[in-house]
Amino acid sequence: MNKNLLSIAIIAVAVSIVFVNLWKPAPTEGEKKKETAVEEDTKGADLSEVQEGKPAPDFELATLNDDRVKLSDYKGKKLILNFWATWCPPCNAEMPHMQNFYEKNKDNGIEVLAVNLMSMDNGLPVIKDFAEDYGLSFTIPLDQKGDIGIQYQAFTIPTSYIIDSNGVITKKTVGPMDEDMMMNLTKDIN
Repeated sequence: MNKNLLSIAIIAVAVSIVFVNLWKPAPTEGEKKKETAVEEDTKGADLSEVQEGKPAPDFELATLNDDRVKLSDYKGKKLILNFWATWCPPCNAEMPHMQNFYEKNKDNGIEVLAVNLMSMDNGLPVIKDFAEDYGLSFTIPLDQKGDIGIQYQAFTIPTSYIIDSNGVITKKTVGPMDEDMMMNLTKDIN
């Protein structure tokens, strides 16, 4: 008798799991508006222009320090352009490596620009605390609306682009990088 009840319970749990994963409730009015807004935002963005071998599209954002920074400000230097958020465990794992890499290479013409996807994150105080806790000294622009993240196809984070000194994308990497990987990706570009 107990085996039958256990079997029924396991089947009920399995059916529940399948149902929860397949069932999608109708979107609320707020969700519909948000989906429409995202569709509107991406209509003008030509995602095909953000590819390896093409110039990285320029953008301008406010930084964590209330400065303004343009991607084109980094022309003439090798660059790691990273997209991240504080709640992302792989981003958390990557940041100490990125900071170490930056400290060792900032005087060798290699920069790190770590764009926080603020529209997906937990607010400015959390981002500031994160940067302080990790001792981050590279520039952190804030993508407040999410436009740049969408343009650069940062749908999975962290997403990074390696950009050569001429402003051309040489490599896109999805997922966390360690210091050795960053070194290997930047050593053979001009």
